[in-house]
Order: sequence, then C-alpha cells, then structure tokens
Amino acid sequence: MQVRIHAMTEHRADEVTQLLNAAGAGEPGALDRVLPLVYQELRQLAEGYFRSERPDHTLQTTALVHEAYLRLVDAQNLKWENRRHFFGIAAQAMRQILVDHARQRGALKRGAGRLVTLDAEAEALAATADDIIGVDDALHQLAALSPRAARVVELRYFAGLSIEQTAETLEVSVATVKRDWVSARAWLQRELGG
Repeated sequence: MQVRIHAMTEHRADEVTQLLNAAGAGEPGALDRVLPLVYQELRQLAEGYFRSERPDHTLQTTALVHEAYLRLVDAQNLKWENRRHFFGIAAQAMRQILVDHARQRGALKRGAGRLVTLDAEAEALAATADDIIGVDDALHQLAALSPRAARVVELRYFAGLSIEQTAETLEVSVATVKRDWVSARAWLQRELGG
C-alpha cells in the first residue's frame, strides 16, 4: 500500500508553515485557516489508513479526517515545527483514533492467534480490531527500543507513505528508513507472530 500525497506548491507549503507557526504562537483562528490548505492531503492520508481496514468499517474517511483535525486543534501547548511535523502528528492522531475505535468495539485479545505480516511494500492487512490493537501494542514496545523505527512503521504501515515520503517526513535518508523498516518488520513479525 502506498499513498501518494499530492504535492503542494512551494508557496502553499510556505503558507501552511507560516499558519502553523502562527497557531503555535497562539494566534486565534490560524489553525482554522490551515484546514482548507491541507484538507486534500489529510483525506489522502486517511484513505491510506482505510486501505488497511476491513471494508465494512463503521468509521468513514471524512469522519477520520475531521476527528483527527479536531484533536490537532484541541492539542494544548503543541508547537508545529513545519508542515511535515503537522502531517506526522496528523498520522499519529489518525492511528490513535482507529485504535480507540477498535478498542471500543470490544477487541480485548492481542493478535487473536493470527499471524500478522508486514511485507516490503506495506501491503494492507486484513485488519480486524484485534490486528489494529496488536500492532499498536507492539509499536509502543518498539518505540521504547527505537522511537525512529516505530515512526517508520507508523508512517509506512498506518499512513501508507512510501520509503521516500517517510524519509522526507522524518528528515532522514532513504537508506536509514530502509534499514529501520527491515529491522522493525522483523521485530514486529516476531512479536506479533509468537
């Protein structure tokens, strides 16, 4: 699964960064002016998440975008470094919303006896609530060992970003993302499979 986030013009990306900085400085309404500029990219990000979900999911793309945006707007004392930082936090918010949704559906067992795999192209899982919760729990454990590797998995698996997009978002080299992706996949397969 790969999501192709449409590229903003440089001018528009600068405008988003300026508005995020203004929001971080406490300017009223700055985040409200960001939404129209980033809405399509947030939708594409959400669509990437739903490629990993079951087809009959009760949450819809638009609802996921709006809920994530509300969480971003309501976040207290959050300083936006730049546009990439904003989308990274948006990806985390979307992941957490899906995990919360899965937990609300009564999924209590981790993994449910299924072997969850993460292949080189981050192919979508036949995600059940148990899969989502299992991956989320394992990601928290991985983050304690290697926060960057956990972010790579989050952006590749949950957000569906390519290796290149992940490298850009994390501001690291493509080679670093590839190394983290390989080691994190092996670690997660061991954790989720056994």
